[in-house]
This record gives sequence, structure tokens and C-alpha cells, in this order.
Amino acid sequence: MVVVAAGSGSRLGAGVPKAFVSVGGATLLEHALRRVLGCPAVQLVTVVAPAGHLVAAREAVAAASAPTGVRIVVVSGGVDRRDSVAAGLATVSPDFDVVLVHDAARALAPSSLFASVAAAVRAGHPAVVPGLPVVDTVKEVDDDGVVVSTPDRARLRAIQTPQGFSRAVLERAHAQLGAAVTDDAALVERLGLPVLVVPGDPLAEKVTTPRDLAHAEAALRATSS
Repeated sequence: MVVVAAGSGSRLGAGVPKAFVSVGGATLLEHALRRVLGCPAVQLVTVVAPAGHLVAAREAVAAASAPTGVRIVVVSGGVDRRDSVAAGLATVSPDFDVVLVHDAARALAPSSLFASVAAAVRAGHPAVVPGLPVVDTVKEVDDDGVVVSTPDRARLRAIQTPQGFSRAVLERAHAQLGAAVTDDAALVERLGLPVLVVPGDPLAEKVTTPRDLAHAEAALRATSS
């Protein structure tokens, strides 16, 4: 399991990387780790954090209280998301043939989501991502902002993390493709391999803006009441 917590979070405007913003008395990273560690399939977790926040990352690890037998390591992130995932992947022992990649900004993704993604990879799918149906009408536009098409929203999904991969496939994607992408599944797509979408979860919403942070606060209150 690679947990990416190296984003700057500039759109959140919190003054610290968003993984280290506090929500309900704990950082987003700590919330994310607690849910990761709630999945029995997880045996190793690598946290990829900004170089200047490694101590804070280790504090979040300590607060999350890993179960006996689960190892957690913290490493520095790279220039972009792809580099950060590659840094985390490099720490994963060859003994692990399934690797999940998760964004700490999706801090409330439930443990059951990790389990379902991992199970689908173990069932033989080279890449698995969780996704939710798109409820808005989506338009594709050209460089001038003119609509060129209206995709059928019934065939669209808003993709989340954790994303799961056959280790060999993920390593191949990172080794062969140098393109900047918003998720690792896009690299696998460029290899021409299938990516399975399994049902996502509303709690796996990404925290990007102050409004998202308020939603996370409300979700925490609702789940704890």
C-alpha cells in the first residue's frame, strides 16, 4: 500500500500540505491511515510525504496505531504525483504482488473500499479503480470553449482511490511511460491493458478546497454520532 501525502494543497489555502490539515482533531493523513489499517489485507504501508514534513508524517503514523505485524515506512515525495508514487513503490518488497495506491486527501475512504479493490486485483484484474456514477451532464469543449460533444453520462464514472494493481503491471507502467497523469490507472490504460471499475464510496471524496474540508468535518460528525 502506497499512501500519497506529498501534495502542496495550494487550493486549500491552509498554509501546510493538505495531508497535514486537521479535521475533527486529527490530520487528514491520520484519518486515512486509520482506515487503511482497518483493512486486514494490508501488510505494508509506505507513506510518501513532503521532505519538510517527514516528522509530522511519522507522528501521524504513530497516532494511527498500526496493528501487530503491519509495517509502516515514511519516505520523501518527488516533484509530481507520478514521482511520488514511484518513490513509494520502490520501497515495496518484491514479495507483494498486489499494490494499492491511495491519496491521503481521500481521508475518509472506508476500510471496506480497500478490501474490495484488493480482492478484485487478486481475482485476476491487472488494474482496479473505484468509481461513482456521474450525475451532472458533462460537455467536452475545444480550446475556445465551444462544446464539441456531450458524452453519455451513463457511461461515465468519477474515479477515486485506492487504486489497485498487479505489482508487475504498475512497475511496467512507471518504467515505460513518463507522461504526467492524474492517476496511475491512466498509465496502465496507455499500456493497452484493461482497468476495471468497482463501486466507489461517497466517503472517498477528495479534499481539495475549503468547502471539501467542511464536507469532511460534517461526514466525521455524522459517522461518529
